[in-house]
Formats: sequence, C-alpha cells, structure tokens
Amino acid sequence: MQIDGHHTLTYVVARLAGLDHEDADIVAYSAQYVDEATNKGVIKFDNGAMYHRTASAHKMLDYRNSNELANHRVWVPFHFLPGNGGLPAGENPTGTFIEKLICKPDSYIARDMLKSMLGDKDKNYSLHRLGITLHVYADTFAHQGFSGVNHKVNEVTDLSSGKAEKDDSFIEKMKNFFVSTMFPLGHGASLSHPDKPFLSWSYIDGNGRAVQRDNHQIFCDAADAMCRVVQCYIANDKLMNIDKQLGLSGTDKALIGNLLAEFTSEDGDERHASWLNAISSGKFSFGAVRLEFKPKGVGSWKHQAINQEKEKDKDEDVFPYHDDFLHSNWKLFHDALQAHRFDILHDILPKYGICVA
Repeated sequence: MQIDGHHTLTYVVARLAGLDHEDADIVAYSAQYVDEATNKGVIKFDNGAMYHRTASAHKMLDYRNSNELANHRVWVPFHFLPGNGGLPAGENPTGTFIEKLICKPDSYIARDMLKSMLGDKDKNYSLHRLGITLHVYADTFAHQGFSGVNHKVNEVTDLSSGKAEKDDSFIEKMKNFFVSTMFPLGHGASLSHPDKPFLSWSYIDGNGRAVQRDNHQIFCDAADAMCRVVQCYIANDKLMNIDKQLGLSGTDKALIGNLLAEFTSEDGDERHASWLNAISSGKFSFGAVRLEFKPKGVGSWKHQAINQEKEKDKDEDVFPYHDDFLHSNWKLFHDALQAHRFDILHDILPKYGICVA
C-alpha cells in the first residue's frame, strides 16, 4: 500500500472500529511512518544522552544499492511478512525454503504478529505498535505473492493492467526488465501495481504461474480485517480472534469500497489528498475531522522530538535534549519498531522454521 492506504484508510478503519481521534491519529501516523523511517543509527544529544533508532524502510525506487535492497531486517519484518504457504507452525509448504517466505494475506504468522502486538498493550508505545502492525498486516494483503528477499520467485513477466500506455511504455518495460533480472526483490518488478487500490491486473510470476489480481477487492478485504484487528485491540482480546468481531458495518464498507474505486489517480499522494478531503468534509459517521501527515520538518514527530528540520541526519549532528523526548511520539514509534522487529525475527518466524536474519 501507499500513503492513501497506510495513513488515511488506516485512520478511517481505526475510527470506525471505535478509537477516538487522538488515538487513531497516532495509529495512522505510525502506520505510514513505517515507510518514512529511512534513517538509522545513534542520535546524540547536547547533554551526552544518546538514542539508537532503527530504519523500517529504504527508498523503494532506489535500486542502485543492492546491500540495502537485500536488508532482510527491513523488508521481511515490515513489508513482506512471510506466509509459510498459509500453513500453521510445524507444517511446510511444498517446494523449497523460498515458498515459506512468500507473503500470504492474514496468515497464521500474521495472526501471531497480532497477538504479539497486543502483548505490549500496557506499554507506552502500544498505539504506535498497533499502527506498525496494521501497516505490516495490510501489506500481507497488498503484497501477497511476493517475498522480501532477492529471489527468482519475485520475477514478473507479461505485466498487464489493461492500460497500454502504462504497461507498454519503453521506460516501464525497462524498469520491469531491469528490476526482475537484477534485483528480484518484493514487488519491485511489478512496479507499484499491487499498491493501487483501483487496479485490476495480471502477470506471470517467477514460478511461471498466471496471476489475476483485483486490487479493489483485496483492499476492501484488508480494510474490514484491519477494522477487526482494532476492535480486538479495544476489547483486549488476547487471542486476537478477529473472526468474532463485527468488522465494518455494511454502510461503512460500501462507502470505503466506493472511495477506493473512485480515487484513481496514479499518484499515491493525490489519492491521499482525496481521502483527506473526504475525512475533513464529514463523509464518515465519526464526523468531520482535520487530519494531516508531516513525515519530516516542522510539525513532524521527529521535529517535535529532536528539533530536526532536515530530511537526512549526519553522524556529527547533535540535538538539543529535553525531558519530553522520552515520551515523544517519535521516540515511542522507534521503541515500538524495535520491539516489533525483534518479535518477528526472533520469536515468531523461528516457530515456523524461518530464519532470515
């Protein structure tokens, strides 16, 4: 998903599930910030304090750095959660190890991730971790069929969305060929097709299978499932039995489905702006709300926490320390990010016989 899915759609389903504006705002910001947290390393303060933050994303279209693209500690836990062939722990899908790494929507691994998230509900970063988890959970739907490692299984050929001007242009074909051949990571070879909620498309996957995708239905299913996750969170259901939750009402589901189909810009930021307008104009049952997202610079979580206005930090940068830093949304987000990654890589995946970092 892109920013329209991870930020505004997440906010909408969180509100419809029962969270108030303040909490849903934190959840939605965290969900989108997973795609924005590209800096890593130690933050140094003028009083001698330090904080080590982690990265949950790289520039998605920067295919020049193969080391970064191969960083399993980023792609696997945050964007391409392994699905173990849709099987429970102790069972293996047919084929080689790579079949265990392919994303599957709402898999057993994803359900274990949800339970792990709820285990941190008493932590200060609980809402931030919920947002991170919703990002990863939503991507199990959008990124299904792809894996977060460099492997032939991610190769894509005969990509078609019924829009010849997009699929047949020289630039797009060169991107597709170059990414498929040199860096078959995630859904890079399929460009941004999996992340466009209005698109129906098809391709031949790395195993030679013909795949038909209806993104609109996939996104509608994801929205309802995300709502159920938040309802479990509110109910403190330790088993995260989302199947017992009500999910979206018929009216809300229809409205979300209509908007997913209506906002058809190829640009994720433009679709995001359309969702923000729908939210501020009171289209939803929770009423009109002004929502915004600033990932960098003045007004962003990072600026509020460390007074950083630049997009990228330097090793020699020293920031002013204030007592509120320990309770800042930016710091709590990074705390939750590290807890999520540890649980995925070291607790959850090993139960399924998966070791990727």
